[in-house]
Amino acid sequence: MTNCPECDAPVGAQDRFCEECGRNLLVRTTPVGGPDGSAAAQCACGSEDIDSDGFCELCGRSQPTGRDRMEFVLPTLAGISDRGRRRARNEDSMAFGQVHARGVAAIVCDGVASSERSDEASQAAVDAANAVLVDALVEGSDPERATVLAVASANRAAGELARPEAPDVAPSCTYVSAMRTESGVVVGWVGDSRAYWLADDGAKTPSRRLTKDDTWAAQLVADGVLTEAEAVNDRRSHVLSRWLGGDSGQVSPHVVTLVPEETGIVLLCSDGLWNYLPEVEDLDAVRPRGAAPLEVARHLVDTALEAGGHDNITVVVIEVGGADDR
Repeated sequence: MTNCPECDAPVGAQDRFCEECGRNLLVRTTPVGGPDGSAAAQCACGSEDIDSDGFCELCGRSQPTGRDRMEFVLPTLAGISDRGRRRARNEDSMAFGQVHARGVAAIVCDGVASSERSDEASQAAVDAANAVLVDALVEGSDPERATVLAVASANRAAGELARPEAPDVAPSCTYVSAMRTESGVVVGWVGDSRAYWLADDGAKTPSRRLTKDDTWAAQLVADGVLTEAEAVNDRRSHVLSRWLGGDSGQVSPHVVTLVPEETGIVLLCSDGLWNYLPEVEDLDAVRPRGAAPLEVARHLVDTALEAGGHDNITVVVIEVGGADDR
């Protein structure tokens, strides 16, 4: 016997719906509007002893609330979004869901800082995309087509926030998503939020970055104008060539499919993490092995914070190939 995640009423292991509130127990997702961030489970110092006033009992630090620090956990995946140390607000958003025996879906969007209400744009985009991807899992739809439809829905949701009199600063964001089903992992993206495959030790499917940035610097590398080393320090390294919302127009995502032969994790992240750990070797060097998704996410976010935390940091970790609930 367990409890309903919505109303906490007792439910049986074979129940499909909660008799008390009617919630579908086979589908679990982040709340629309994002996790409320009201109770980060752990202080930055590592202590889990937070008093009723929101202060760490070990170091005395006031704990972030609201969008400053959001954490959410489902079986086989977890995510954290943190404001960082330098930004006035968190413009990143994340959403994810799990459908029993069908798989999981997750999205990370990073609000474009030069646009207005970019935090709203990123949240509207992840919520819209999550609804499409979770529905696709329920229906058993093709993940690649679902990814294309999710991006279209996210683009519309962000675009609807624009003010006609202010097209130059219309709310906009980047996008990256992953759908894990029994047939593999489908990743889609627009912009410079990234996805990585991080294989467990000894795996035949090596760790690798799954996305290529939609930036002017990346395009110049592809055209042979810049080397990878030159692009890292180029002023155009974060100038987007594609995005969602604003004046993005009709956008089709890049889509790739990964069929790993062994266990590992798919990592979705905003540039607040990969600015400090850009290469797959960097991520593999610091991530804890054999840890639960939430522990991996916390460790990576803490690493970015300790390195300076100059931007918002969002990390979603998805287990692949383990003893899970697909």
